[in-house]
Amino acid sequence: MEYATSAHSCCCGCGEEVVAPFTPTDWKMTFDGETISIRPSIGNWTLKCRSHYVIDRGKVIEAGPWSDEQVEAERRRDRAAKARFYGQPPQAEHPPQPGQPKATPSIWRRAWHWVSGR
Repeated sequence: MEYATSAHSCCCGCGEEVVAPFTPTDWKMTFDGETISIRPSIGNWTLKCRSHYVIDRGKVIEAGPWSDEQVEAERRRDRAAKARFYGQPPQAEHPPQPGQPKATPSIWRRAWHWVSGR
């Protein structure tokens, strides 16, 4: 409690350390006198195991896996929540720039490749 942080071994058994900070925009821990609960769920998206679980009254409840799109959407929501809470304007999202489209070879070049077996 002194550091307002939870540190525990990943619940999947991989041995990785998981840190969950207790802040107004991150996780919250409740203690009922005997057990703890941590909300919201803990998603270890940067770990190899990608485990996802909830700690509820001292028990680990496995949650379903998330797609990369779900993880990125949650990261955007988290950044926006932090910006609102701390009074900062949200940073503009820059979508990934697609690479330059490849020029389509002319019909003569394609015919030459087909004839020459290249």
